[in-house]
Amino acid sequence: MSKVRAPRNRTLSLTERDRANLRGRVVSLDAIPAEFMDKTILGDSLEAAKRLPRSFADLLFLDPPYNLNKRFGDTTFERRPVDEYADWLRRVLDLMLPAVKRTGTVYICGDWHTSHSIFMAASTRLNIRNRITWEREKGRGAKHNWKNLSEDIWFCTVSDDYTFNVDDVKIRRKVMAPYRNSDGSPKDWAETNDGGFRDTHPSNLWTDITVPFWSMPENTDHPTQKSEKLIAKLILASTRPGAVVFDPFLGTGTSSVVARKLGRHFLGIEQVEEYALLAEKRLELASVEPTIQGYRDGVFWERNTFAIVDGRSRSVSTADTIEQISLF
Repeated sequence: MSKVRAPRNRTLSLTERDRANLRGRVVSLDAIPAEFMDKTILGDSLEAAKRLPRSFADLLFLDPPYNLNKRFGDTTFERRPVDEYADWLRRVLDLMLPAVKRTGTVYICGDWHTSHSIFMAASTRLNIRNRITWEREKGRGAKHNWKNLSEDIWFCTVSDDYTFNVDDVKIRRKVMAPYRNSDGSPKDWAETNDGGFRDTHPSNLWTDITVPFWSMPENTDHPTQKSEKLIAKLILASTRPGAVVFDPFLGTGTSSVVARKLGRHFLGIEQVEEYALLAEKRLELASVEPTIQGYRDGVFWERNTFAIVDGRSRSVSTADTIEQISLF
């Protein structure tokens, strides 16, 4: 039975008609075509990886189940001892890495509990460049522990020859204490009618990410969905137009959708049919609406500083209210 949602809830879901129309677009594990670019494969990613050619991907985005008891559709991932989870990640990497080019990049997602396992598995197979920590503002918190407010993304490369486009992932921040030149002109920032802004280099601490929620059109019922803005940063930083993004734990297709919006190719693997079909639905919608929430004018806007107000884009002032704006 379909969920009953509030009138303003924009969570994407499927109708029976959607399911019937979209099933033909999903590739079964036993019928992977020779031309598999821009496809969604339905099946177990560890089995599918054995059937894929070598060295086709420029970027491998790994968002595997964290070491938690978690249900994904009709499947469940069960928590296991740290060493066993590390062994499982080693197996994942050994199966997926042959698909990555020597000049490729690998991003591995996790949380505080899985970070040790990720390091153990990746450090003997890849060059670990950095660990990104991003603020995951969601949930009400814990009564007997610190609220878990962050997740990690490990930045790794296959070799020392890799892509990193720093100018493509700058963040536009409001200038709170602006400096000026002797003639009064802005020093290292730009003055607009809506205030002063500076485009800053990205760091490994991200506080401008909004986890998908009910009022965002990209939101689905997937329990661990990443935002398009987050994936866009990784793709823009580590690939060039026309590159291939490979995601073997696709979920509802955020990496494929963002790759399409940014002019990259993609391949995703997902074992839950409902999620695979949602990925295809989102890809269909991306052809109509190619924007990425929080990314405009070639820069990423700091959270809650850019908005659509009365159908027009502009920066947000403290006088604006949530009823007036759709925050980016």
